[in-house]
Amino acid sequence: MSAVQEPEFAALSRMRAVEIEKPGGPSMLRLCTRPVPQPNYGDVVIKLAYAGVNRPDALQRAGLYDPPAGASDLPGLEASGTICALGAGVHNLQLGDQVCALLPGGGYSEYAVTPAAHCLPVPNGMDLKQAACLPETFFTVWSNVFMRGGLQAGERFLVHGGSSGIGTTAIQLAHAFGARVFTTAGSAAKCQACLDLGAEQAVNYREADFVAALRAQGGAHLILDMVGGDYIPRNLNALADDGRLVQIAFLAGPKLELNFVQMMTRRLTLTGSTLRPQSDLAKARIAQSLLQNVWPLLEEGRIAPVMDSSFALEEAAAAHERMESSAHIGKIVLQVS
Repeated sequence: MSAVQEPEFAALSRMRAVEIEKPGGPSMLRLCTRPVPQPNYGDVVIKLAYAGVNRPDALQRAGLYDPPAGASDLPGLEASGTICALGAGVHNLQLGDQVCALLPGGGYSEYAVTPAAHCLPVPNGMDLKQAACLPETFFTVWSNVFMRGGLQAGERFLVHGGSSGIGTTAIQLAHAFGARVFTTAGSAAKCQACLDLGAEQAVNYREADFVAALRAQGGAHLILDMVGGDYIPRNLNALADDGRLVQIAFLAGPKLELNFVQMMTRRLTLTGSTLRPQSDLAKARIAQSLLQNVWPLLEEGRIAPVMDSSFALEEAAAAHERMESSAHIGKIVLQVS
């Protein structure tokens, strides 16, 4: 099958987008026009309704997270919208389908291209604004906590940053699959939000020691961490024997001196991953696992993305300021159309 396009899309040559003028703070995000993307074999183009705002976007803006070869230099790793062009070889989607999708980049724009296998249907009962919040966090949490970390019902699970997009997703999924959930957050209000989502205990890290809290429970079987830095040895101390630490980011830095003896004596597992550099096939496998295991929970209303705020596309700098203030609870999105 050759490429198929909506007439409206076929007539376009340019689109609005937000680009990174140069590495720096939120003010480096500026509105521009760019050529509309075109689908290669196996790709689709989506007319975007909303785009999710995530920490990797801010890292890219700061010059600390380069896009993979061949990916758009525009920020934005998840979005929702309507299929407006199909590349050759796409058989499972049609023009006009509403989807949410994991993107290789390019979400801060009116149109974005991505492999068809990285698209998922908008769950029944969910609007496009909510759906835009699903891909980046759900791909990340599902692949690291369940596929890589092997979380099982009844296990004690600790996720740091419980009020973040990753945290609110991890709490809900772990609780839904029968784990005992513990988390950290930086205020009483954020801790309460985590408890409301299903956490058994939320530790205000400004006032209490999460290591002591977990050791009192017998230690965590699995920890999901995006802080790094001096949290790494503390995480190891908070693990139960045979526990697993899954690292997905290093907000406090990736380097420190660490004594690995307890990794051997207590049979600990240290692992981790980052999503964006993985192969298209690996991401497609995560998408299929989500569709089978998680999408039914979304459609039943047992879990849902936690929404913080919405900004217009041209207000992307304000959205980044909101995210980097750490005042938000849940997800931030850009309204594109």
